[in-house]
Amino acid sequence: MLITGASSGIGRELARQLARRARTLVLVARREERLEALRDELLERNPTLGVLVERCDLAHPDDVDSLLDSLSRHLVRVDVLVNNAGLGDYSLYEQESWSHIHQMLQVNVTAPLLLTHRLLRHMVERKRGGILNISSGGARTFVPGLAVYAATKHFLDGFTESLRLELLGTGVVVTQVAPGPVDTEFSEVAGTRERVGGPPAWLRISAAQCAREAIDGFDRAAPLVYPGLAYRWMMHFSSLLPRGVLRAAGLPAAKQLRYGTSLLEPAHPDRGQHVLLAGGPE
Repeated sequence: MLITGASSGIGRELARQLARRARTLVLVARREERLEALRDELLERNPTLGVLVERCDLAHPDDVDSLLDSLSRHLVRVDVLVNNAGLGDYSLYEQESWSHIHQMLQVNVTAPLLLTHRLLRHMVERKRGGILNISSGGARTFVPGLAVYAATKHFLDGFTESLRLELLGTGVVVTQVAPGPVDTEFSEVAGTRERVGGPPAWLRISAAQCAREAIDGFDRAAPLVYPGLAYRWMMHFSSLLPRGVLRAAGLPAAKQLRYGTSLLEPAHPDRGQHVLLAGGPE
């Protein structure tokens, strides 16, 4: 099994829980010292487990190629690929640097595509294996302040669903996990924990619960997993809503981010009208 973004958060919890059943885990992330600490922890609990630590910056395709070459040298055959690594930032799109936008595209889109492309054909040949893509609830809605991040997750959603159909009958399982708010470093790094209009705190779950439900869904070959009971019901309900309603739901965050005001405050005459942010129903 290969897990990207294994140094923290959901990836680290996935490694801890999968270690009980895997023969070999390949842990991939940028922060090698964290991977080594996790390796030591896993080996202490599971002495017969094989653990390979691979430092890799997924924002650089050359690093991904080096990772795959290293797997070949170590004669490692990946039977399950977990595309978990993700990068986001809470900001107005025009205020983002292009270098950071490009980095998000590389980590969230190019890296999982490249890894899947290089590893999938061997799974199909062996008639067994699996792809577990850790996406986001942002793949199913609109997220002002996270336009690029949401777009990458919409891409991953379409890719995963289409790939699943292509692989029916091959013995290869494809599952997408779309978490909501999870207690990880991502919220602090992306700056989303306190954003206006975001999911309420009672929807937040632990990384351990998210990993546990992700693995359970993968074991059942579920196409899509929403971890957390309350969040799962909310997402099923929101899938029934018209796009216009989903746009309106994003208005508080959009206006707060753009103008520093809430919907309850009058719009400044020089700042435009918030209705322009919503669009009409379809």
